Amino acid sequence: MELQDLINHSEDGQAPKKDSPLKSLERDLKFYSDSIKEVSVEIMAEGLSAYPIFVAHQHEVKLGEIILDRAELNTSWTVQASMLEEFVEKGIVLPEKKDRFIKYYKDPDQFMCLFVVVEEGANFVFFPYQ
Repeated sequence: MELQDLINHSEDGQAPKKDSPLKSLERDLKFYSDSIKEVSVEIMAEGLSAYPIFVAHQHEVKLGEIILDRAELNTSWTVQASMLEEFVEKGIVLPEKKDRFIKYYKDPDQFMCLFVVVEEGANFVFFPYQ
């Protein structure tokens, strides 16, 4: 799923009048891109995981480690670094669905894998590095 797929559009294709919070996420991800890629490469190079996942949120989330704090950076979103193994351990990705997740996981050299948490719920999104 791409970030654009989550941004609400009206039936006539026009953007809704109220800005989606995901617009601010897109801005922040462009700003954060190099830092996220650096952490992703480090996770893979150290052999911690072949599947880094970054949790993007505006609330408190107990998953992964904070790498980009919105309060410190004067941005809208906080990003935490995690990995597929933690998601399986915590039951977010069911063990029997792990292989399916891996099948759809995009090239980590080209895309960051995000678990975007909003009030309405959460979803995985792949966003290209800038």
